[in-house]
Amino acid sequence: MSGDQSRVLAGLREFVTGAGLLGRGLGLILRSPRLLLLGLLPALLSGILYIVLLVLLIRFLPDLSDQVTWFADDWAAWLRDVVQVFAGAGILGLSVLLGILTFTAVTLLIGDPFYETISGRVEARYGGVPDEAEVSILESLRRSLVDSLRLIGIGVLVAIPLFFLGLLPFVGQTVVPVIGGAAGGWLLALELTGAPFQRRGQRLRHRRVVLARNKPLTLGYGVAVFAAFLIPLGAVFLMPAAIAGATLLARRSLGKPIEIASTPSL
Repeated sequence: MSGDQSRVLAGLREFVTGAGLLGRGLGLILRSPRLLLLGLLPALLSGILYIVLLVLLIRFLPDLSDQVTWFADDWAAWLRDVVQVFAGAGILGLSVLLGILTFTAVTLLIGDPFYETISGRVEARYGGVPDEAEVSILESLRRSLVDSLRLIGIGVLVAIPLFFLGLLPFVGQTVVPVIGGAAGGWLLALELTGAPFQRRGQRLRHRRVVLARNKPLTLGYGVAVFAAFLIPLGAVFLMPAAIAGATLLARRSLGKPIEIASTPSL
């Protein structure tokens, strides 16, 4: 087997391992119904808001598609209709990408103390964090808000070119969803690992560097979460598991153990 093939296989194994961290996080959360309920509460509040926004988007999607395809007003009717369908799909895809990112940001802000507790319990199970940085709740919220706004800004910059690419036949239905899922997964991994890195006194710039050292692992976790959040109500019910999985991702990326538990449960 050549060196290139070995690297590809190693990358695939790391990707699968990263995806499996979401499942491991779910297993940890299901062992502690109390933590599960704590994690569901802020997600449910955010979920109600975003369900209303999704219904409104679907209601006005034809009008939005017509407005962004103004350049096709003088085209043949059938061609104009095709372009509007692609535009509608692009708007919906862009909205899903930004919706998942902003939903995660809003939910993390609403439930910051709850998710900090979940992440801390996972850390304690696998040995804790020596010399943990002390951060007040207000400072933690401020940092989370700043980091989330930066990540949402990056998401917008990614989503705009993807929208225009989505207007292209075939490319918009094949390549764009793959790129969008990968980009969304990467940004979700950065967003959800905020608590364990803050616990170590590290900010968003540190997370980018650390998680980039093993991109297949990070993408595996992030894409798994992104795909799970596409399931109706998946983002609501799997948010606590995503936090637990993100904590495992952070520990593994930092070279910390995630195999030997110090206690039988959370």
